[in-house]
Amino acid sequence: MAITSTKFTITSNAFKEGEMIPRKYTYDGQNISPPLKWESVPPQTESLALLADDPDAPMGTWVHWVIFNIPPTATELPENVPTKTFLPNGALQGINDSREIGYDGPSPPSGTHRYYFKIYALDTMLKLSSGITKPELLKAMEGHIVAQAQLMGRYSRK
Repeated sequence: MAITSTKFTITSNAFKEGEMIPRKYTYDGQNISPPLKWESVPPQTESLALLADDPDAPMGTWVHWVIFNIPPTATELPENVPTKTFLPNGALQGINDSREIGYDGPSPPSGTHRYYFKIYALDTMLKLSSGITKPELLKAMEGHIVAQAQLMGRYSRK
């Protein structure tokens, strides 16, 4: 299914598009997930998925968060989502590139890196287990993305 044009958006009250991510949400701080909110989920959405990654990592894109089967009625992920495989709202979490379940905050080795929080509206619930990787999620989402939105924040160590 093709991605439709929509006003589907993702924001955070912790940082705005292109701004610096507060230390609290990084490996240097409390390493907790930032609050995220989305609007205008397309009506045909059966589930949502979210990926957070850093395309500026020296060894290629570094995955910081994999979460899927978020109910289409959900409008946000609160700050400090537990690093558990199953969440109370029914969502499942995958493995980040630190080989851990859940969110892993920014920790660039040098310079300022960009961190993308990408949300996908899907026309299906994914038949996947928790603990999957980003490539496994992307493969399962093929042909099911109704809309997508992204929020980019930056971070550098002082």
